[in-house]
Amino acid sequence: MQQSQTQTGGQTINKIPAKKKPAPRRLLPGLAVRDGLIRHPFDLEFGVRTSGLVAGRHLKTGHRNDRHATAYYAVAPSLFRSLLVRWRRLKPAAPLDSYTFIDLGAGMGRALLLAAEFPFHDVIGVELHPALARIGRANLAKWRDAGRARAPVRMIQCDATDFPLPPGPCVAFLFNPFAAPVLRRVLRAWNRELSRSLSGRQGQLDVLYVNNEHDRVLAMEPGFVRLFAGAVRRSPADAAADLNILTSQPDAEYAATAWEDCSIYRWMGKQRVGPSC
Repeated sequence: MQQSQTQTGGQTINKIPAKKKPAPRRLLPGLAVRDGLIRHPFDLEFGVRTSGLVAGRHLKTGHRNDRHATAYYAVAPSLFRSLLVRWRRLKPAAPLDSYTFIDLGAGMGRALLLAAEFPFHDVIGVELHPALARIGRANLAKWRDAGRARAPVRMIQCDATDFPLPPGPCVAFLFNPFAAPVLRRVLRAWNRELSRSLSGRQGQLDVLYVNNEHDRVLAMEPGFVRLFAGAVRRSPADAAADLNILTSQPDAEYAATAWEDCSIYRWMGKQRVGPSC
């Protein structure tokens, strides 16, 4: 930084120019009011930022998997909780406090906030886009400060295909975060990890898949057994909120429904067992 000099009473005074304020970060398209943003009641109640819809074409990071990104949109709280109840009825292999909850494509972290209300062993979000991950970390900090987190919770910025499964029982959550090629690579990496594990992890990975557009990829992957497939409904309040939010889009790209098609899978080892439902 260069200094200017001023003569005062025979003395030279060095003047340091004032620092320029950094330009404000530009919001991703879909996260500003001018883009039709309407805040979900969840955000208004808890003072967090998880609302907005970002189309996949705007989620560019320079990574080779950018072209497989779908979109950012946060799961309805009532749907998340209903799916978690359904999963727990399917008799997971271990107590809840033994499980690590993993959200692939965690975005701004709404599913992480909801999961942290349960006594999981750990709650981890995996998000590729730096802007979404940054907002997500701020949300997690608010959640912890408010005393709402019953489990350790953190956000990791990386590609889902590079994220290794933590040891012990895991439940992975996917809200249709990426297209079939990435999902296939993730599942095959998990299969390799679990198959060479010496700790007997059969049954210790469950997958909760919301808006299961590529369910066939999971159904065809050796070792994964489908335990549930069907529609899971939002509460009337969440359905109304999502309808209001999605119909406010300038381009009306995405439709709102009162439910999401979901599936639940369990890894049972390389012996191939067909879908149970």
